[in-house]
Amino acid sequence: MANSPKPPAHLRPPTQKWWRAVVADFDLEGHHLRLLQLAAEAWDQSQIAREVLDRDGQTFTDRFGQPKERPEVGILQNARISFARLLRELALDGVDAPETPRMARTADYGRRR
Repeated sequence: MANSPKPPAHLRPPTQKWWRAVVADFDLEGHHLRLLQLAAEAWDQSQIAREVLDRDGQTFTDRFGQPKERPEVGILQNARISFARLLRELALDGVDAPETPRMARTADYGRRR
């Protein structure tokens, strides 16, 4: 498709390839492209955090000699959650996006009876 939207230049090459595949396989409107961009950015962010954690580990020692969690742990977790939610909203797996929001948790959520 000559007129298909191009992936954002700031995305990593493998993510740009994924973007192109999604755009080629699905009929996306403008708001879907924005969601796709956010999903792609979340994926890249998770991969960058994963690389830092692979290289430097999940913790560091602070100036008091105490182990602390690296900020990339939270970045990775948040990016993964964002990616999964955005994919669900885009409904790329063939399942329609949720029509209604999920039920709120009640005070007794998770309690065993």
